Amino acid sequence: MIPSILPTYNRAPLSFVKGEGAWLIEADGRRFLDLGAGIAVNAMGHAHPALVAALTEQAGKLWHTSNLYQIPKQQELADRLVEATFADTVFFTNSGTESCELAVKMARKFFYDAGQPERTDIIAFGGSFHGRSSAGIAAAGSEKMTKGFGPLLPGFKHVPWGDHEAFHAAIDDNTAAILIEPVQGEGGIRPLPDQCLKGLRDLCDERGILLIFDEVQCGVGRTGRLFAHEWAGVAPDIMMVAKGIGGGFPLGAVLATEPAASGMGAGTHGSTYGGNPLGCAVGCAVMEHVATPEFLGEVNRKAGLMRQRLEGLVAAHPDVFVGVRGLGLMLGLECKAANTDVVKAGYEALVVTVPAADNVIRLLPPLTITDDEIAEAITRLDAAASAVEAA
Repeated sequence: MIPSILPTYNRAPLSFVKGEGAWLIEADGRRFLDLGAGIAVNAMGHAHPALVAALTEQAGKLWHTSNLYQIPKQQELADRLVEATFADTVFFTNSGTESCELAVKMARKFFYDAGQPERTDIIAFGGSFHGRSSAGIAAAGSEKMTKGFGPLLPGFKHVPWGDHEAFHAAIDDNTAAILIEPVQGEGGIRPLPDQCLKGLRDLCDERGILLIFDEVQCGVGRTGRLFAHEWAGVAPDIMMVAKGIGGGFPLGAVLATEPAASGMGAGTHGSTYGGNPLGCAVGCAVMEHVATPEFLGEVNRKAGLMRQRLEGLVAAHPDVFVGVRGLGLMLGLECKAANTDVVKAGYEALVVTVPAADNVIRLLPPLTITDDEIAEAITRLDAAASAVEAA
């Protein structure tokens, strides 16, 4: 008999009932150190006072009106994002998946309106993850994502991650856009080198191709800059955002330059819930904290501390770990043992991590994690590694 919740998730046997900063409290009272942050969502930690206050204040005023009317908090958040980024305009969604759908539509509509309707192809990369919608799985292209869900949305080309020769061969007169994560999350915490991002930008400018960055997981302060592409000193034409921007409230966005968004006039796209007063009130509170030099400086300092401690952990457990990878507080431990075994051992040691491809476990703590909590995280990961060795 099928469960009342569709059985699409392989859930851990844990039921968290409360969160405090970097901590999750299980129904039985156990306190887990959260190095997953809801898969890079809870950027400000659990129950952050500023986010609670913003949500509570807005909830007492107005929850929803739809986008048939002006939404003041939506305008405020859009203005903040435009001021802080490359973008000229913003469309609000409920998730990263919805942001992917719009990014694809926007790129194709740009060329349609430019009199080049044949330019619909989007080049994406092996190991990528762009959500679970029809466009998202077609963009990722892996058998794991697409098997059984055909026919797939056409117009996507896939090249191996890091294969420059295959990438250049894939570009032709029908290419509309290149879609890439500056740091792959699901693919195993793989940062694209700065020179490669710069090369992509130069190539797109030379060939008249739109550049789309998926910063759903690596954005909103996660790497120590507001958005990861800033490290390379380049900007996309279109960017997908979600996860951290809502600090735990379902919120996403597509940011774009005025030229890239020129085809998206009235009636070309919409959302009933996207950019609702509740989500945008929380998003404004997130931006007020995260988009400051002081906050981002602390993320970088703590990232250096955590990486140093993780390198020591790897050295102490060579039969469990291979190395550390990533950027900022988007870190991965490449495992020699099965990464799922390490994650499960972590549950026993009361620490939460997230598995990824390439036999990696993701460490995506709240950006507000303290130095003492980083030290405690290493202690608990050390205990988990020892348990894997003993087994």
